[in-house]
Amino acid sequence: MTYSDSDTRGNQTISDVLILVGFSYLHKLQILLFLVLLVIYLLTLMGNLLVIIMIKMNTSLHTPMYFFLMNLSYLEVCFTSSVVPKLLVHLLVEEKTISIAGCAAQMYIYTIMGLTECCLLTAMAYDRYVAICHPLHYTTIMSGRVCALLAGASWFIGISVEVPKTMWTFSLPFCGSNRIQHFFCDIPPVLTLLCIEAWKIRTFRISVSVLFILCPFLLIILSYICIISSILKLQSVEGRRKAFSTCSAHLVVVTLFYGTALINFLTPKSSNTSEGDQVISLLNTIVPPALNPIIYTLRNKEVKEAFRKTVEKSFFSRNGRNWRMNIKVNENGRIKGNS
Repeated sequence: MTYSDSDTRGNQTISDVLILVGFSYLHKLQILLFLVLLVIYLLTLMGNLLVIIMIKMNTSLHTPMYFFLMNLSYLEVCFTSSVVPKLLVHLLVEEKTISIAGCAAQMYIYTIMGLTECCLLTAMAYDRYVAICHPLHYTTIMSGRVCALLAGASWFIGISVEVPKTMWTFSLPFCGSNRIQHFFCDIPPVLTLLCIEAWKIRTFRISVSVLFILCPFLLIILSYICIISSILKLQSVEGRRKAFSTCSAHLVVVTLFYGTALINFLTPKSSNTSEGDQVISLLNTIVPPALNPIIYTLRNKEVKEAFRKTVEKSFFSRNGRNWRMNIKVNENGRIKGNS
């Protein structure tokens, strides 16, 4: 199976197998990078899964903020898992290949999770806005139905937008080299393999950035303008501190996620080397998912208390079962001995 376009790039073709160049330039250092990424990936999975388990097991955390946090943790697991496992394999093998179908699937999952996270962070900003600007009506406005609708809308937007976008990308003819100067099938490097004019690629990238990254970001900024305005009107210094502390974790997460995403999408490609682009994409892929559980638990008393209860519940229930089993064994032993 080949793709060609004689009008734009001559009689060049590309096979149905793509080569992800990735970090090949590191040579022997790829093993070290593999070990570092493996540790980070495992910690990311454990941290986010622990957050999900804690929220599910503790009724005290069944609130809108933690409902969105549970969705965010699930997103982070899927987001980083769409890229990192394949990267870990490629760091250990010589042939860093991926099929066009596999490339499309990777791009689809990665972009769905990225766009859904943009929308979910916006929903979380709205939750903080209602909590601080309309505290008396918070439980009424942020009902379980509204939270489910906001989370569902985030997923719906991510899926419905990325289906046609990925289909459009991979319906276009490929030509030229089959080497992708990246470690995964991200949109910009894949677009460079398409037989279309450069201005169309730039237009597509700008459209994606403005519609699906900047618009949710602007809504978050608008929410925080209202939040800061309401906080500054509070007379109590302690009240201001508590209000700011409820938003600090979300604000840090937004800064991490959008900071790396905006640099990745909006920086002109001519000003970056391929190595620099890959480092930025790697940071965007592994740093926010790894740090989010830490950010939300480091200074959060509710989560710390829930973690303590979860550990105690698990520990004592296990010890209790063992204790009861020992009693049964001893009783059976005495009975057997008496007989």
